[in-house]
Amino acid sequence: MTFTRRLTLLAGGAVAVAILLASALAYVTIARQLRDQVDDSLVDRASEVAAELRARRGPGGPRRPGGTDFYEGLVAPNGTGVPLRGAVAPPVDARARDVAAGRRGGTLADAELAGEPARLLVAALPGGGAVQVARSVRETRTLLGRVRLILLLVAAGGIAGAALLGRLVAGRATEPLRRLERAAEHVALTQDLGRRIEASGRDEVSRLAARFNDMLDALERSMTAQRQLVADASHELRTPVTSLRTNLEALQANPDLDPARRADLLARATAQAEELTVLMNDLIDLARGDAAEPAREPIRLDELVEEAVERAARHAPAQRFDVDLEETTVVGSPPRLTRTVNNLLDNAVRFNAPGAPVEVRLRDGELEVRDHGPGFDTTELPHVFDRFFRGAHARARSGSGLGLAIARQAATSHGGGVTAGNAENGGARVRLRLPVAEREPAPSP
Repeated sequence: MTFTRRLTLLAGGAVAVAILLASALAYVTIARQLRDQVDDSLVDRASEVAAELRARRGPGGPRRPGGTDFYEGLVAPNGTGVPLRGAVAPPVDARARDVAAGRRGGTLADAELAGEPARLLVAALPGGGAVQVARSVRETRTLLGRVRLILLLVAAGGIAGAALLGRLVAGRATEPLRRLERAAEHVALTQDLGRRIEASGRDEVSRLAARFNDMLDALERSMTAQRQLVADASHELRTPVTSLRTNLEALQANPDLDPARRADLLARATAQAEELTVLMNDLIDLARGDAAEPAREPIRLDELVEEAVERAARHAPAQRFDVDLEETTVVGSPPRLTRTVNNLLDNAVRFNAPGAPVEVRLRDGELEVRDHGPGFDTTELPHVFDRFFRGAHARARSGSGLGLAIARQAATSHGGGVTAGNAENGGARVRLRLPVAEREPAPSP
């Protein structure tokens, strides 16, 4: 069953229930009012009969005609019934005898007189005995039958109108959902992420359409970034792959090559293979993003940075490091943060001036790495975190141009950020900010 049909049934059902309840309440109210009118007329008639009986002081003698709709009778204290008026005397039953004998109060009940439904009142008389007054309710029941028929017709028409109105309302209400469905089908069939849905208003459907447009925007940005990443990666891979292939072909084509020349070509091929390995690892880290990220845990950032500095010192023995680390604990992924810190240190070592130290500072969750090299060109600063971006000073050096992009991605995924700029006395300065974990209170002795 479609959502429109379910909504139509729910709306029509709710209105139908309301109409049926209103009709039932109206019928009960009308029936009660008609019965009360009959009962009131019986009470008034019984009062008139009792007054006439007191005036005559007996049941005999002529009486004023009238009240042909009523059947009247007198019940003596001993339980004997005497008809007063009407073709049929009201029946004398045990209740009437009890009222006449003074054993119970007056009663009002349904009865049957000459095969017709009636209402019967038994009222006690002063000094003993009781008077019975009955009235046919055939006309009342006929009127109630007509009322039932009218209410049923009105209810049926109301339910039909409610169903039609519910269908119209459901159609109007679900039209934005149908547009959303058509847009989703269009995207699924054509892979066209440029289509958008008009989202006007503040209701739930409009907010859903707005979220759907946001999702399409995010998908479009993701697809654009993916295509750009593939294009940039293909461009960056082309050079080392071509060089590696050229060197290998040269070795294959010249088996009697001079040993020194052969060693040089092998060294170049090895270096190019290592460059490809680094580039592929960077691409994998960058493309992975937050997917399949290892579980996060509390990390002593100062210890992680200290190990990274020791590793960088082993790879570059001639480089000096000026390290000042404050004890800092963060929550994150150790492999991603280790790779990020290594990238920052590798960039600083690569561009640092000979003999100058690389300064590493850690304070309040902010890691600062500064070198004393040429620094960033002011026109290039807005692009240093772009993928595969390499400034004028970096084009003549090895590297993929992905280190700072990976650092920014890791910092963002950890709830922090990274900035780059030039130091006051020259050189580049990169700051990595991460949220500091709250320290647990020391256990009491």
